[in-house]
Amino acid sequence: MPLKLAFKASERPEAQLACERLKDRYGSSDSPDVVVALGGDGFLLECLHEHLNDSVPIFGMNRGSVGFLLNEYGEDDLVQRIYAAERTLIHPLRMRATNRDGESFEALALNEVSLLRQTHQSAKLKIYVDDKVRLEELICDGCMLATPAGSTAYNLSAHGPILPLTAQALALTPISAFRPRRWRGAVLPHTKRVRFEVLEGDKRPVSASADTFEVRHVRDVQIEECRDMSATILFDAGKGFDERVLAEMFTA
Repeated sequence: MPLKLAFKASERPEAQLACERLKDRYGSSDSPDVVVALGGDGFLLECLHEHLNDSVPIFGMNRGSVGFLLNEYGEDDLVQRIYAAERTLIHPLRMRATNRDGESFEALALNEVSLLRQTHQSAKLKIYVDDKVRLEELICDGCMLATPAGSTAYNLSAHGPILPLTAQALALTPISAFRPRRWRGAVLPHTKRVRFEVLEGDKRPVSASADTFEVRHVRDVQIEECRDMSATILFDAGKGFDERVLAEMFTA
């Protein structure tokens, strides 16, 4: 049977134009075998969230800016490229956050869950790992827990470690830590549960974000890997995620 494709594009004009050309050339199905996402990394994340656990893989092509998770754009031999592509399976993080009013929120993150100060005041956080206090007080701009897929995004900008997918690990990374000044974070086994308790939340309000979903004035945030859900990204042969991670590790 021929491969059924669906094309989705971000709002960028170059992505919209590319989408129309590819639809004219390859057609577009309402029940695709593969979704081709055209845009930047942010748009690819949107598509991955939309197709969590429906077994439809995403082949992204860069019509945005950075495009770390995307393949180079090209209109020729697209079906052959997809057949030869390398598959990368990623599991999201599940965030459960409680705000100052006692309301609970739940969201999934494929990149990271991040806590950030809301005002000029530094945040104060207590950090638990598997219900054991590991850091009594972190004074900072924020802190995040990143997946391997997200380790090259915000986590890397905050000087966190790059994680290969095969490491089965999560990156716990502070953002502009003031005290303890020398703490640079931790690499945790992917099975660990992390909890942030916000200290002095009335004076030092903190928001929590799971990718694009944000909760303001949080008091407690619990995070763990969601092993029963997954998304699949397709990379051109020889240019898979592990190769991209290695290349990034040796970038000056």
